[in-house]
Amino acid sequence: MRIATRGSALALAQSGLVGDALGGAELVKVETDTKTDDKERFVVGVERAVLAGDTEAGVHSAKDLPGVMTSGLVIAAVPDREDPRDAWIGPGTSLDDVPEGARVGTVSLRRRAQLLAIRPDLEPVALEGNVDTRLRKLESGEADAIILAVAGLNRLGRAGEISFSIPLDQMTPAAGQGALVVQSKAGKDDAFREINDLESERELLAERAAVVGLGADCSSPVGIHARHEGERLVVEGFAGLADGSVWLRDRLEGDPAHPEAVGTELARRMSAAGAKEILEKAAAG
Repeated sequence: MRIATRGSALALAQSGLVGDALGGAELVKVETDTKTDDKERFVVGVERAVLAGDTEAGVHSAKDLPGVMTSGLVIAAVPDREDPRDAWIGPGTSLDDVPEGARVGTVSLRRRAQLLAIRPDLEPVALEGNVDTRLRKLESGEADAIILAVAGLNRLGRAGEISFSIPLDQMTPAAGQGALVVQSKAGKDDAFREINDLESERELLAERAAVVGLGADCSSPVGIHARHEGERLVVEGFAGLADGSVWLRDRLEGDPAHPEAVGTELARRMSAAGAKEILEKAAAG
């Protein structure tokens, strides 16, 4: 079994987990497409390898995967999901007691919008790079704190860096955050169903449907998170301007057997409440 993966430490760790779950696999490193500016550059090289038959599958962070699947490819499996929350690394034990005026490193409009909606006194600063790079920039004083995904830190064995995890009711994660996607050619996905976690798959399908319904993408100031509560699927959504001045949230419960319908209905409700206008304004700058 050959699995296409990017060459970053996190991508290799994630693909290694999938390979181990499959009983062993060869990891084939591919180049990131530097010609693409958004997060799609993280998936293009992996998808090309699968489509060309160079590998049987590719592994992605689910939040990087565009809402519309590349023709000829399918989601073959969604392994058991990691913690979907965002992590605060820096002073404080909650957002309430973070020092006033702290400089917070993040390039995510979603994180900026929700952070400033709660703490408008904080100062977001652009801090780019992979996890290790951003942690080094924090240590060198380019920011007072940074926000990263809990899942990525856990998978890299760096959970000890986390000061606190931001509650879901304060910061809605990106759609797919904490989840991995195993992608294969259509009709070749049966080999991977043994590592599929049904609840994780349904949550991801609901989140992806909501993003598509909102007309959003990986860089939009949108958070969508689905989780199972008893026999119901709960999907929560956030859309807002990056300066925290305007935002809305919504929550919907539905039948977990029809996750995409639940996500689509949440998007419809949010759009009716003004989410589309918010996102158009955000896109216009």
